[in-house]
Amino acid sequence: MKRLVVFIVALCALMPAFAQTLKGRSNPVHLELTSKAKSSPPVMVWLSPEQTSSVITGAEVTIKVGINSTITLKNVTVLINGQTQPSRGFGVTSPDASKFTKFVEQKVTLSPGPNEIKVIAVNDSGETTTESRMVNMTPSVTIANSETRTDYALIIATNDYKEWTDLTNPVNDAKAIATELGENYGFKVETLFNPTKSEIVTKIREYAKKNYGTDDQLFIFIAGHGQFDDIGKDGYIVARDSKLNDDTYDTYVPFSVLRTTIDNNPAKHVFITMDVCFGGTFDQAIAKRGDDRDQMYTDIPQAEYISKKLKFKTRMYMTSGGKQYVPDGRPGKHSPFASKFLEALRGYGGTYRVLTASKIWLSVETAKPEPKFGTFGDNEPGSEFVFQAR
Repeated sequence: MKRLVVFIVALCALMPAFAQTLKGRSNPVHLELTSKAKSSPPVMVWLSPEQTSSVITGAEVTIKVGINSTITLKNVTVLINGQTQPSRGFGVTSPDASKFTKFVEQKVTLSPGPNEIKVIAVNDSGETTTESRMVNMTPSVTIANSETRTDYALIIATNDYKEWTDLTNPVNDAKAIATELGENYGFKVETLFNPTKSEIVTKIREYAKKNYGTDDQLFIFIAGHGQFDDIGKDGYIVARDSKLNDDTYDTYVPFSVLRTTIDNNPAKHVFITMDVCFGGTFDQAIAKRGDDRDQMYTDIPQAEYISKKLKFKTRMYMTSGGKQYVPDGRPGKHSPFASKFLEALRGYGGTYRVLTASKIWLSVETAKPEPKFGTFGDNEPGSEFVFQAR
C-alpha cells in the first residue's frame, strides 16, 4: 500500500496537465492534465495567377485558388486592391475544384498599373489564412497592322563611276538587302543602281512628295563612294557622274541637303543607312569634330512594343563608318558592314518576327571600321523603326 501511494504521487508530479481519474486498489486519484488542440489554419494553392508577381497586357484575369481545411471553412473573401469581390462562380467550372475543400474561380477586371489580389480564408475555429498576388496590368498593345501600314524601301547603290575608281560590291549588297526586304519583310522596294547626281536628288525628292499613312515607314539604303570636305565640314555621296576634281563639290550630293530633305519627308518613320566613306559625317556633330578614331559606345534601348514605338516620329541614321574611309570588301562578297546588316535581316526578328533598327545596330556595331548609329532632325525620344518579318 505504501509503494502504491509513492507511485501515484510521482505520477502526479510528472503529468500535472493530464485530466483523467486513476483508480488504484484503495483510494481513487483524480489527475488534472489538459492538452491544447493543434492549430489547423486553411492551406491555399494558387493555380492562377501562379507567380507572386506578374505582368499582363489585358484587363481581365481569372483567379483560381484551391483551399484545403481540416476544419469547416466559415467564409472565403476575395479582395482586389482592397475592394471586396462578389463570391459567385466559386468552384463551378474548373476540373480542379474536386481536389480541394473550397475552390475559388473568378474572372476579375483589373485597373491599369499594379493590382493586389488578396484571398482570405477563415475556418470555424477563427483561424485565418491570407495570401496575395501582385499583377501589373499594362494596356494591350499589338504590332501595328501590316495590312494598313505600308513599308517603303529605296535602295541606291553605285559600282560604276565615270571618273572615280569603280567598286565591286555596292550593287551586289543592295540587291541582297532589297531581296530580303521585299520577300521576307513585305517592303515595297525600289532600286536605283549607278545613278547620276540628278537622279539621286530627283528620287529622294520624289519620296518626299508621296502621301503616307499614319504609321507608314521609309527605309533608305545608299552604298558607294563617299567624300568629305574639311573646309565646309560636310560629307557627300559620290554619284556616277561626280567629278574627281571638284573643289566646290557641285557634282556631289551633300549630306546636309540629304539630311534636310529626309527630315522634311512627310513619312512619320524614316531610317537611312549608308555604306559609304565618311558616312558618319551625316551626323553634324561628327562632321565638326576631329578624326574619329575612338570607339563609340551607344546605349541602345530595346523596343518592348512595336506599336508603342510607332507613336513617335522617327529620324534615324546608320552608317558604315565615321569620319574615315570604309572598305568595299572582297570581290563577289559583301562589304563588312553590308554583311553584318544582312546577317541581322536574315535572323527575321527571332521568335516575335520583329526586327528593329536598334537590334540591327547590335549586329553591325562590331564591324570594322566602327559603324555609327544615331538620330537627327525632328526625331522624338522613344522612337524606333521596325522590320516585321512575314
